[in-house]
Amino acid sequence: MAAASANWPELYDEVKLYKNMREREKYDTMADLFAVINTLQCLEKAYIKDAVNAKDYQKACATLLAQYKSAFKQVQSMYKTVEEFMKAYKMDCAAALERIREGRPLTVKDDAGNTTKCVADIVSGFITTMDALKLDQRSVDEVQPYLRELYDTMNRLSSLPANFDGKTKINGWLQTLSSMQASDELDDSQIRQLLHDLDSSYAEFNNFLHNQ
Repeated sequence: MAAASANWPELYDEVKLYKNMREREKYDTMADLFAVINTLQCLEKAYIKDAVNAKDYQKACATLLAQYKSAFKQVQSMYKTVEEFMKAYKMDCAAALERIREGRPLTVKDDAGNTTKCVADIVSGFITTMDALKLDQRSVDEVQPYLRELYDTMNRLSSLPANFDGKTKINGWLQTLSSMQASDELDDSQIRQLLHDLDSSYAEFNNFLHNQ
C-alpha cells in the first residue's frame, strides 16, 4: 500500500465538488433539500404515531414545506421534479412526498383560509431572498423582486402588526433600491447589512409565530 501511494500521490489529492462560491451554494442547497425532506418524513411518522401534538406538528410542517419550496427553487435547473431529486439520491420518503404534493400540513383543511399559506409564503420569502444574496445576486433588478414579494406577502398577513420591525426594515431597503438604476449593484457592505436585517427579521417573525 505504501508503494502504491508513492507511485500514485494523486490518490491523496483533495477532490472538490465545486469550483466557486456559486457552485458551493448549489451543493449546500441540495444538502439542505435532502435534510428537509428527511425531516418532513420523520415529522409525518411522529404525528401518525401521536408522538407530537397537532399544534406543534402544524407549525413545524408549515415551516418545513416553506423551506422545501425555497430549496427546490434553487436546484430546479438540475431536477425538474422533487420525485426526480428523490430518485437520484435513493430517498424512500413516501409520507414526505405526499405532504409536498398536497402543499399543506395534514391538519389543515382546504377551506382553512389564507393564514397558513401566508405564513408559509413569508417563511419561504425570507429563505429564498437570503439564498439569492448568498448566490451573489446583487443587482437591483435581481434583488428587488424578492424583497417586493416578501413585503407584499407580509402585508397580506392581517395578524402581523403594522409596526412589525421586519416590515419597516424591508420597506426601507425597497426605498433604497427604488432610488437606484436597475443595473446598479449593492456593494459588499450593503449585502452584509441586508443579510443581517433579513436574518434578524426572520428570527423576529418566528418569535411572533411562537407567541400566537
